[in-house]
Amino acid sequence: MAKYISPVCNDQHEVSNDFLKGVIAMPARRMLEREKIDSLDKLADYSEEELMQFHGFGKSTVQRLKIYMKDNHFSFKSSLK
Repeated sequence: MAKYISPVCNDQHEVSNDFLKGVIAMPARRMLEREKIDSLDKLADYSEEELMQFHGFGKSTVQRLKIYMKDNHFSFKSSLK
């Protein structure tokens, strides 16, 4: 029987907090942690367009965040177009 080998990257890619756990996927959560965004207040300083530039952020992730932020009385920064 083959042994189960856990991926080496799992230990190196853990997120140290539970911010947005269950709301968005791990790649997006890791990116937020790298950018030191650990609260909705800090996340509200970014526009949807700015977040879309981050690794792990696509339309569906931003849409989920938008709904979650609205439910918690926050919103993204307005984009100046």
